[in-house]
Amino acid sequence: MIVDCAVYRDGERTATPAGVAEALEAARAMEGAFVWIGLYEPTEKEFDLVSREFTLHPLAVEDALSAHQRPKLEVYEGSLFLVLKPVAYDDVRDTVIASELMVFVGHDFVVTVRHGEAIAPGEIRHRLEAEHEILKHGPSAVMYAISDTVVDDYTVVAADLQADLEELEAEVFSPEPRRTAGSRGAESTASRIYAFKRQLLEFRRATSPLMQPMIRLSAGAVPYVASSTQPFFRDVADHLTRANELVDGLDRLLSDILGAHLTQVGVRQNDDMRKISSWAAMAAVPTMITGVYGMNFEHMPELRQVWGYPAVLTVIVVAEILLYRTFKRHGWL
Repeated sequence: MIVDCAVYRDGERTATPAGVAEALEAARAMEGAFVWIGLYEPTEKEFDLVSREFTLHPLAVEDALSAHQRPKLEVYEGSLFLVLKPVAYDDVRDTVIASELMVFVGHDFVVTVRHGEAIAPGEIRHRLEAEHEILKHGPSAVMYAISDTVVDDYTVVAADLQADLEELEAEVFSPEPRRTAGSRGAESTASRIYAFKRQLLEFRRATSPLMQPMIRLSAGAVPYVASSTQPFFRDVADHLTRANELVDGLDRLLSDILGAHLTQVGVRQNDDMRKISSWAAMAAVPTMITGVYGMNFEHMPELRQVWGYPAVLTVIVVAEILLYRTFKRHGWL
């Protein structure tokens, strides 16, 4: 359950206690120190020890255990609770993979709870331990570093989505639509567009709700956040704004591509209908003539003439040629 547990003071890692209680005791024994505990998908029983030691609010604990939360920032008595949704992009399956990362911050502690594999807080911890100046700002600096990493990954995922969307756009506007095994042309392209739309929706669920928490953190009206970290959160908010703009741009472009694709499908269907109508008109002429001569009347034109049968055939052939050339000239065939 506990991935890592350490005590930090003045930006330096000072101890690696064996348990939660020992870690908190060591942090409170040193002025300006704090403990950072990282958890991975803990059970209710496993997380109960941590929540009791740090007096975490029951509602926040429930959210951290159940996961499936939207990004948000909650202020409780004794701690600050931030929910983040890290994302990663699977190029093989063209799928946005969302995880969840909960961050509890108090005066002298940081508790991170991770669900999923989209981000590894351990990598953030190692990077911070190499950048002592940031860790000197205390627990809120850890919250900043995690938020900054998550938001930077948003930009990377947006770039990957942009590349795939450009390929999809080229496919839609290509003269010959690409056909894959088992696909049916236009239906396959439409299904890919809608699938891409769902991935963008999943991505937007992670980026859009996070804007308000970052604005609150950068404004400085949130407890347990050092005033010295406000400029850092403003930087994260700027990066998040850019990520949201990228997502909005991708969504608009995808809607335009979908509209263009549906228009192309309609044009192709109209072309097919014109071709069908042209061939039907050409088939109607001989059907009409032969239908007339198939009636059992005594007196019919040229019925007993030797040249009557060849004449009728000639009329049919000439009519067909004239119709074909007319339809061809107007682009119906």
